[in-house]
Parts: sequence; C-alpha cells; structure tokens
Amino acid sequence: MDRTVLLTGFEPFNGETINPAWETVRALDGWSEAGFRVVARQLPCVFGAANAALAEALAALRPDVVIAVGQAGGRSDLSVERVAINVDDAVIADNGHQQPVDTAIAADGPAAYFSTLPIKSIVAALRAAGLPASVSQTAGTFVCNHVFYGLMHAAAQAAARGAPAPRAGFIHIPYLPRQAAAHPGAPSMALADMVDGIRIAVRTALAQADDARIAGGATH
Repeated sequence: MDRTVLLTGFEPFNGETINPAWETVRALDGWSEAGFRVVARQLPCVFGAANAALAEALAALRPDVVIAVGQAGGRSDLSVERVAINVDDAVIADNGHQQPVDTAIAADGPAAYFSTLPIKSIVAALRAAGLPASVSQTAGTFVCNHVFYGLMHAAAQAAARGAPAPRAGFIHIPYLPRQAAAHPGAPSMALADMVDGIRIAVRTALAQADDARIAGGATH
C-alpha cells in the first residue's frame, strides 16, 4: 500500500493576500511517485482552530509522514525546524483576533518536542540541489509553532496508545517576491524553488531512516 504524505500550509494572515506556505503545498497536492502519494490541506491561521483542522486531517488520512509548512517573513532560506515549544505568545493577533500571552498549548504536554524528520539530511539534500537551507532552532511562538507542537503532541499520543504515529515536523519558508516588494529589504524566494524544496524534503523524509551530519552553515 502506498504511503501517504500530508502537507499543510496556512491561509494568508497579518494583512497579506497570499501565503507562500499554502501556495507551495497546494502545488504538490496529488503528486505521487512509486510508493507514496501527497495530500495538501490548508489550515486557518487561528490558535486552536488550526490544530482542530490538523487533527481532522490526521484522523481522515492517517499519514505516514507529515510536513507542516509556514511563512517566515524575514528569513532567507528554507528553515527546517528542530523543536516545538509548549507556549503560545503572540506579538500580533491571529485571524480570529486572538493574541494569547504565555499560554500553554497542551496543559498536560511536555515543555517541548523534537521533530522526527531527518532534519539534517533534509538540509543537506536541499543544499546539494542548490537551495539555501538551514536547521532552525526556533519556530517562534505564533500559530506556526502552535501547529508544530500540536502535530508532535498528536504523534506522541498516538505512539503512547500503540497506534501508528507519523514521522513529522515543520519547515519555514521565506516571502514570495511579490510579498517582499511590499517589505523593503526583506528576502524572498521564487515559488518554484520552494516547491522543489518541499519536494526534496518529502523524498528525503521517506528515504532516510536516520539523520546525518551536515558540515558548516548557519542555524537560526
């Protein structure tokens, strides 16, 4: 049976009319190769509602791999996140006009979860393809981290029940050029490059059982 890969991206937020995360993952919706198929789902940029939508997708699809993708305006590369932390602390309001401060995502959850994707192998594969990439040590405390933590918490709970748990993690991507034009000095990346990058991440996550060292390069 083919493995299922779930990709998630967010709706636009903070006054933007487009979100590169959703544009990237929806370009890969329905993509398949020998042994796997990809399904993309859009999540609301709303605390709570995003994780509820994610939980519905996980229950319906029972994916083997999940890569959540989010916009990180100001970053210049594909940032493969290492750790999700158990806190919502929003500098801006979400699309539901919520702005939590120092609020636990899961009252019964640990302080943090690590990605179960082969993050360094993904970065190495991205760099080998000529795409700027790094391991990031922070996914922030906005809805991106909220979903990353919710994803890893759901996977941990499934494993604790003895149920299959997906290999999962989060990747931040830069603005699109059209967005950067409205933010002077902000870096950007072409949509085609970001699509190629997530395609590489999917293939690597499916093929690489263990992570690998990468030499040099900055981390966030």
